Amino acid sequence: MSKSSQSTISVIGSLNIDYFTRVETLPAPGETIACLSLELFHGGKGANQAISASRQGAKVRFFGSIGDDAEGQEYRESLVQEGIDLSCLQTANSRTGAAFITVDESGENMIVVSGGANEELTESDIRENQSNLTSSDAVLANFEIPIPPLIGAARIANEANIPLVINPSPYDPIFPWQEIQTDYLIVNEGEAIEVLEFDPLQEEISVVRQRLTEIRVEHLIITRGGNDTIVYPRSDDPFQVETLPVLPIDTVGAGDAFAGCFTCRIAEGESLENAIRAANCAGALTTLGSGAQDPIPDREKVEQHLEHLSN
Repeated sequence: MSKSSQSTISVIGSLNIDYFTRVETLPAPGETIACLSLELFHGGKGANQAISASRQGAKVRFFGSIGDDAEGQEYRESLVQEGIDLSCLQTANSRTGAAFITVDESGENMIVVSGGANEELTESDIRENQSNLTSSDAVLANFEIPIPPLIGAARIANEANIPLVINPSPYDPIFPWQEIQTDYLIVNEGEAIEVLEFDPLQEEISVVRQRLTEIRVEHLIITRGGNDTIVYPRSDDPFQVETLPVLPIDTVGAGDAFAGCFTCRIAEGESLENAIRAANCAGALTTLGSGAQDPIPDREKVEQHLEHLSN
């Protein structure tokens, strides 16, 4: 049963200015090509996920670091317009982070990220706002920030028995999984192999369960683009949840839309399967527009499309 009141989610992550180019085909190493168009968008995995959760109806607090430049000020204003609480957002004496994104005609993409102000976030910044974390219904984090503040936030969530959702993208092989308890780990197929150090889809369930125990993960959620999402609960049989069939324009931000929507639904008390079904819709619908944030759907739009998925 879902909670009757609005859920509160703390998102720890990045904010970037996205420089978005569209090409016919992605360049090969050493190749120079002309782009078909150039656009600028607000992005960064943390902000994308925060906006997704907010549009699903959650009250969202954002923990991160933004530059003191004009781009950072403009970005702040846009997040306020989304209804996101920025009282825990730090301002760094550096440029706001940036991402350089190239998308081809099939919707595939290549991304290069410059951390900028995101790299200035510290564990002390998180600890100073601990009370805001401990009053949350769920905590969502990604890997576009330094590891120490991420670990600090995770430990606070663990100590307060708050569900912790981690999307380890872009993957960092030195992340100390054993130091924290992760309730929900959201990965794509490539990240699943990097985290587990083997392909879970090619291994016995017992092997996957043992590895999840070793890295202290309760539920492994593997998104697979237009294919069914596969879920490995640590103490139950794996299952699949179908996604909404679409013809994508670009896939930038789809994973973030999934993570934000999923975390909102879990924080409200929805079942794991229903939360993933809604998140699959949010991710699929995000691929129908350009940029990471503008196409992220609101709750009404997700609900309208849920009927297209089997129960």
